[in-house]
Amino acid sequence: MPYLALVSLIWAFSFGLIGSALKGVDPFFVATARLACALLVFLPLLRLTRLSRPDSLRLVFYGAIQFGLMYVAYIKAFQYLPSHLVALFSVLTPVYVVLIHDLRRRVFTPRYLGAAVLSVAGAAIIQAKGLPGEPLWTGFALMQVAGLAFAFGQVAYRDWKRSRPDVRDREAFALLYLGGALFALVFCLTLTDWSALPLRPAQWGALAYLGIVASGLGFFLWNLGAARSSPGVLAAFNNAVVPLAVVFSLFIFGEIGDSDAESLLRLALGALCIAAAVWIGRRTAEG
Repeated sequence: MPYLALVSLIWAFSFGLIGSALKGVDPFFVATARLACALLVFLPLLRLTRLSRPDSLRLVFYGAIQFGLMYVAYIKAFQYLPSHLVALFSVLTPVYVVLIHDLRRRVFTPRYLGAAVLSVAGAAIIQAKGLPGEPLWTGFALMQVAGLAFAFGQVAYRDWKRSRPDVRDREAFALLYLGGALFALVFCLTLTDWSALPLRPAQWGALAYLGIVASGLGFFLWNLGAARSSPGVLAAFNNAVVPLAVVFSLFIFGEIGDSDAESLLRLALGALCIAAAVWIGRRTAEG
């Protein structure tokens, strides 16, 4: 669980950073660059001799979904939504985590679903005002694609890792980033407007941070924590980033203007719901 908490803080900061420092930069290039950086960090740790060919291909596929498809949809959503709405529209991810977990086992676990729904309720309390029209629904749809992809990948990796306790996470993780980078690269090569790509030094710095820390270290620690957590805890932590991202938007990036008492009250109530969901998830794991 400490891994999930640490990554929640890292990712909460990333929402505002993407929405400010990388605003207007081609999303497919950003996705590819982030995943390429993460791949370079973990490539020296890859131990293919510890993996069978089917396992290697399976991990590349999981990475293409969890990281590649998720990032393409997620970063594209910033073209339609401010960063705090991107965070808010990820609220259904924990429901996807629990439902995918149960579908893979052909079972139904009410308490896991209850923890996920409670975390969704907490995030939904943190509402935004003055939502745009058509761009809102395009951004919302992109975030649901991202949520489904991220949920599938982390549940699939969690199951795979628990069936391979002899393989260390760091020995195999580069294959996940390889799958994600290749998936994003296809979109980058075909859809990126290369003439609009010259970046300022600060933007290159933001990309390096996002690739090495938020993507490289963040996804590794997240999947490490996922392999050691119950589906209920995993689902709840998928939404813990939402109130944190809104806090950073309010007090660091200054994105939200109506930081009045009502907004802060919604944030506090939502955080309490998500904390309760984490507690329920832990009770489920211990029970």
